Amino acid sequence: MADNARAKRLADLIREVVAQKLQRGIKDPRLGTHITITDTRVTGDLREATVFYTVYGDEEERTAATAGLESAKGILRSEVGRAAGVKFTPTLTFVMDALPDTARNIEDLLDKARQSDAKVREASAGATYAGGADPYRKPEDETDDTAE
Repeated sequence: MADNARAKRLADLIREVVAQKLQRGIKDPRLGTHITITDTRVTGDLREATVFYTVYGDEEERTAATAGLESAKGILRSEVGRAAGVKFTPTLTFVMDALPDTARNIEDLLDKARQSDAKVREASAGATYAGGADPYRKPEDETDDTAE
């Protein structure tokens, strides 16, 4: 088992090497400049690496980029092995990062909440309290009720 610091360093190196190779070294037209490597995680035994990526574009470009990454996996792995200099080069698994979709979903939910708050604010603009400003009894009110 490797320590966490070593796995983190290897993950950072894999992220940099894969990003540079995608940008400069691979001639596949499916792997254009619209792919971003967002994160890389390596298992504790340094045998497997998961590379998270995002693709800016529509669904067709995403599927093309996924197919392109799968076809370039061997080239990328050999480049990682050359740069890392470790005994065993980790296998690469590419996973589409859900972070942009999650962020977009959260923004939509926040917009709905803002609209709902605005509707409540408009409805309560001219409203008054049903039982007065302070509907709770106070100790001095109880003495007034018993005196009558």
